[in-house]
Amino acid sequence: MYRSGFIAIVGRPNAGKSTLLNSLLKEKIAISSDKPNTTRNNIAGILTQEDCQYVFVDTPGIHKPQQQLGRILNKNAYTAMEDCDVIAWIIDCTQPFGRGDTFILERIKKLHKPTLLLLNKVDMLTKDELMKACLAWQEQYNFDELIPISALEKDNLDELLRVFKAYLPEGLAMFPEEMKSDHDETFQMCEIVREKILKRTNQEIPHSIAVVLESRKEDENHMDLGMLVIVDKPSQKGILIGKQAKMIRSIRLASQKELSEKFHKKVHLDLYVRVEKNWRNQHEKIKEFGLDERSEERRV
Repeated sequence: MYRSGFIAIVGRPNAGKSTLLNSLLKEKIAISSDKPNTTRNNIAGILTQEDCQYVFVDTPGIHKPQQQLGRILNKNAYTAMEDCDVIAWIIDCTQPFGRGDTFILERIKKLHKPTLLLLNKVDMLTKDELMKACLAWQEQYNFDELIPISALEKDNLDELLRVFKAYLPEGLAMFPEEMKSDHDETFQMCEIVREKILKRTNQEIPHSIAVVLESRKEDENHMDLGMLVIVDKPSQKGILIGKQAKMIRSIRLASQKELSEKFHKKVHLDLYVRVEKNWRNQHEKIKEFGLDERSEERRV
């Protein structure tokens, strides 16, 4: 009996959604950082086994939005929840149930779908603390399953896959066996650059950037890329470039290194920074930069 289906990984910012996706697939599918809302798109990671194809959909962290971009990111997550076969709600079990969790739970209640609660970061709790966390969350909702995991340490993930399989419908594989993600190389390239920016900047910069591929030329051994980094204030452009262009050079070199490793060829990357004032409140710009999943003609 072959099973296949979509599993929406949802939760608050920094709960460990992208880390879980990468750990389940044993390779980097989604970028991660300690900045909230690192994930902006619904990213499908596809795990194909002998008798099952899991399509995990990493979603933006559900949060109280401050701009139009934040509202669209929430809607991207809601779209994944509505279209999936199983909801995997991942929580940081070191934190108590809060107002943001109430917001997610109300959405889950309306969907009437199998919902598994994944208690992440169990490596940071004692057995007694974990038991108390499980009991506290059980009082909130009648979850189909409560599964303790550590996405970072890859703890209990085999058991998690076994449980997921039981909730997926019978059916044929939906993607080719060799396919690992539904996003193309252009998206992956831009995300690698954005990750390097996230890890090197603070305050408003991580939330204010978008990365767009402007040019790509390559042969068997070399790849030349030109990318545009969008910010929404002139002051952010100065921070991103840095004194004597040290910041942008650091970002460029780190990005080149990972891109070279990913594509197995020498990569030369040029980065340019442009100000698009208040772009996060302009729906057309958000759409242009590929951040509104509803404009994409795909299920996830």
